[in-house]
Amino acid sequence: MKQTVKSKGAGPQEKMRVSFDLDEVLFVSPKTHKTEPPLKFPFNKIYKERLRLGTPDLIKSLQRMGYEVWVYTSSFRSERYIKGLFRMYGVRFDGIVNGTRHLKEVQRNNKTTLPQKLPNRYRISLHIDDEEVICSLGHQYGFKAYQLYADDDEWKEKIIRRAEEIRKMTESA
Repeated sequence: MKQTVKSKGAGPQEKMRVSFDLDEVLFVSPKTHKTEPPLKFPFNKIYKERLRLGTPDLIKSLQRMGYEVWVYTSSFRSERYIKGLFRMYGVRFDGIVNGTRHLKEVQRNNKTTLPQKLPNRYRISLHIDDEEVICSLGHQYGFKAYQLYADDDEWKEKIIRRAEEIRKMTESA
């Protein structure tokens, strides 16, 4: 079922999608980043990754603002594992693309090797990643990306600001 939102002067359109990479974006090391509190036993033995401080709040805020929030990762963690971990923090994603899904649906049997992420293939309006190479491919392949740097206390505000800029550009187009 497609969700729609009304924009000024136009008919209904799909909700804008924002996606996040996992490693070094949402999953970070407590040695180098501020993190959410660890999960309680026994869940901390099942889900060893630690979330960047503010991750659940940011995702829920974006969803309250009318965005669909996705994961787009080149890792091969299962969708079930990703959903389960984030559910422990009260977060539900609107969509998940992992390495397996990307290979099956995007790369398929293309003879040319495509980038490990192509957010526009899933109608994702903004992709957040730490890798410069992924972000720089946006211009060539037609998607918008925001590069998240390792240590940035204002990361949530910057992502919301960038998403809002893109939404305004889309609505006025």
